[in-house]
Amino acid sequence: MTPPAAPTLHHATDGPPGAPTLVLGPSVGTSLALWEPQLPALSRRFHIVRWDLPGHGGTPTDVLATPGTTTVPELAGLVLQLADSLGLDAFAYAGVSLGGAVGAWLAAHHPTRISSLALICSSARFGEPAGWRERAALVRAKGLDQVADSSAGRWFTPAFATTPEATALVTALRQDVSPEGYAACCDALAAYDLRSALPRITAPTLVVAGRADPATPPAHARELTDGIPDASLVELSGAAHLAGVERPAEVLAALLAHLAPLHAQPAPGTDY
Repeated sequence: MTPPAAPTLHHATDGPPGAPTLVLGPSVGTSLALWEPQLPALSRRFHIVRWDLPGHGGTPTDVLATPGTTTVPELAGLVLQLADSLGLDAFAYAGVSLGGAVGAWLAAHHPTRISSLALICSSARFGEPAGWRERAALVRAKGLDQVADSSAGRWFTPAFATTPEATALVTALRQDVSPEGYAACCDALAAYDLRSALPRITAPTLVVAGRADPATPPAHARELTDGIPDASLVELSGAAHLAGVERPAEVLAALLAHLAPLHAQPAPGTDY
């Protein structure tokens, strides 16, 4: 039997290895650190696998086959390669924005691999492709400064945008993301449209929306909920695109309730 290929996505694992596995996917412009607010509680109950997008955090851009042609299916294939290398068959998955799109594509096209799905501030189609192609061209030509300057306004509500948590994520975008990696993710978002495949998703699905999210407004979440059989929807007030950072406790509570059938027993003396 041929051994699984070595993983190409940078990743981190936490929690008891014998617990049910929960794979966590990030948003464009962020790294696996995006999940740190929920990590302590989740890692008491699950074996957590967090991964970085190409050109983000610790994943090099050259994991991609051809610059300029990146798609969500290609990113999903890298996640499956990572899962195979870790010996994971079926696993629960939660992802933010593009990270959610990767999970939704896997759930629609590889249903036996995804036991549970959570889509946070995500979409079945992220707006008109032209806008993403323009952003990709801008970043390839001029770098990430202009995108970083406007990111806080997309990611957070005005009341949260100047907090240390928000500032740290914007700084990380400038320092830890390559222009080509960011542009490649824009290419993937431009080509993504899962609307017709949503009824194929059979995994129990939670959709979380920030009511103040300008990037994936609540209407996108409702489209996901309406299209995925038996999906549930949680809308959070006072939250924009990175709801898990702005409203960490509320996102954690929604995830724990959704994942309750899979919960590993917490160690004695621990609490929520």
